[in-house]
Amino acid sequence: MENRIVFMGTPEFASGCLKALVNDGLNVVAVVTMPDKPIGRGQKTGMSDVKRCALELGLPILQPQKLKDPVFLKELADFRADLQIVVAFRMLPQEVWSMPHLGTFNLHASLLPLYRGAAPIQRAIWNGEIQSGVTTFLLDKDLDTGAILYQEKTAITAEETAGSLHDKLLRLGAPLVVKTARDLFAGNITPKPQTVSNEAALPTAPKIFKQDCFVDFNMPAEKVFRQIKALSPYPGAIGCLQQFSTQKTLPVKLLDASLEQENEKSYEQGRIISDNKHFVKIVCGDNRTISITKIQLAGKKQLTIEEFLRGFRLDVSKDLFLLGVINNQ
Repeated sequence: MENRIVFMGTPEFASGCLKALVNDGLNVVAVVTMPDKPIGRGQKTGMSDVKRCALELGLPILQPQKLKDPVFLKELADFRADLQIVVAFRMLPQEVWSMPHLGTFNLHASLLPLYRGAAPIQRAIWNGEIQSGVTTFLLDKDLDTGAILYQEKTAITAEETAGSLHDKLLRLGAPLVVKTARDLFAGNITPKPQTVSNEAALPTAPKIFKQDCFVDFNMPAEKVFRQIKALSPYPGAIGCLQQFSTQKTLPVKLLDASLEQENEKSYEQGRIISDNKHFVKIVCGDNRTISITKIQLAGKKQLTIEEFLRGFRLDVSKDLFLLGVINNQ
């Protein structure tokens, strides 16, 4: 009987891997993904990218609220999977990951044991890494600690955003998932335990919360630049623009930027330098500036800086970006 796969995942990164498995002729018998949930201002019910993909492929779908629910566990067992594959899903209980006789493997968007956790793409860029990659590994009881199956490496360029690195890693990851599945079925892989001499020294990838998105312009310009790149296009780095004329503070998403040289003249941190036509620069803690190239006001669409300045006039002598988190934003 043909080897049976249950696939688990949620976002676009996972749906690309699901398509690759099916297109390669592997026998995906079911898909597990997150329950539908309200999205957007209208709170319309939205489905995950993986569910949308599974519907297009005509695959059975399970959407458990709780992964230890006996009803779900019975439904999952009934698919008699030889192997489970997880890409960008949830942490699985042992009752789930130990179910198939070949186990469950995960695709992780880092070179494990580096950047274990929920946001490896963003954290690698934020920390200034010059290399990333993807890893397939067998799940065990701890987070991202299981034996490594395969890895593929790629460079992180100076202009890399989370979005561009995501796409690059997906192009590496989807065929690696296919290769890993085929070689596990053929018995051609020897899993290699993760060996770490100093766990405390490993960079990790904790989940990114809204408070993490606020930009502190006391930081050196390079750190601000990396934060903007790491959070682009989603969730977006947030600068707090204080308008002198209205005495209001506007949260503004800074979605792309370039890094400028140190200014010859000394400026106040958070100060705006702009011709109100073509450029907006913000002074950072080391007197270097970042030049914002893509921006988004709350509830509005993304704009180039030229588009933004056609509809929004800055008072460059008095407006400024505040230097930290605004608690009521």
